[in-house]
Amino acid sequence: MKHAVFIDGEAGTTGLQIRERLGRRGDIALIQLDPARRKDAGARAEALNAADVAILCLPDDAAREAAALVTNPKTRLIDASTAHRTAPGWAYGFPEMDARQRAAIASSTRISNPGCYPTGFIALVRPLVAAGLVPPDWPVTVNAVSGYSGGGKAMIAEFEDAAGPTYTRVPYRIYALGLAHKHVAEMQAHAGLAHPPLFAPAVGRYAQGMIVEVPLQLRAMPVAPTRAAVHEALAAHYAGARFVEVASLAAADAAKTLDPEGLNDTNRLRLYVFGDDAAGQVRLVALLDNLGKGAAGAAVQNMNIALGLDEGTGLDAGA
Repeated sequence: MKHAVFIDGEAGTTGLQIRERLGRRGDIALIQLDPARRKDAGARAEALNAADVAILCLPDDAAREAAALVTNPKTRLIDASTAHRTAPGWAYGFPEMDARQRAAIASSTRISNPGCYPTGFIALVRPLVAAGLVPPDWPVTVNAVSGYSGGGKAMIAEFEDAAGPTYTRVPYRIYALGLAHKHVAEMQAHAGLAHPPLFAPAVGRYAQGMIVEVPLQLRAMPVAPTRAAVHEALAAHYAGARFVEVASLAAADAAKTLDPEGLNDTNRLRLYVFGDDAAGQVRLVALLDNLGKGAAGAAVQNMNIALGLDEGTGLDAGA
């Protein structure tokens, strides 16, 4: 039996990545609209309600409109936009977030796919808050750099279309300088923080791949945890996880740098605890593909869970 899947917005960056992953599978029947009918609300409503799973790869407002078109109680929605990531009634699609999240995803008909930056941030911070090592009201900062594919077609054109009006040659740029970014609310809510983290994002001149970093002054915290205690909490939280791994302290000590493209084309997420024990400081770092575990790979993993399939079906879980 094949499962019917409709990708609403399949022509976008995330939609294309999801379609590529699902197109190789024999257990999925993709519902596709003629390009001329992709903006036809009636055609989209028909496709959405005919699907076992509909994946929304749309801007926020369009995603809300698409969700409102679904009247079939059996259609499961996975929204890759920001629209529903903190909305009541929507399961947050990060299965490894805590022990209950996978079951919440499996039982829900409304699943919100996490953002790429929040995936790395929440993976690093939530287990430490839950373990009592980082106070919920701690002033957390997060620095991150993504490949330009994370900005969608407009940003891709800036870096790739040399003849275009927006083309840029800058190798690296920071943004969200007013400290307003749509991922911050999601980061705070799902990491279990009392206050918004200070988020400093950047984009580099490479297509995909991501590094998310959270520096912590351990010596200033009430518990003053050691680097080893932080590592132990993360390792215990993700023990047995299929797609999330915590590098050993020895591996972290041996590393001279990290390549943001190091996990490209996989659904994997690797966490590091770098640090200086004498100074009581650590740099928590998450490495992932912003189009993999940060977007399309996560959507396929969530779809597999929602359909009761092996969650690694069609995804790379290898080294």
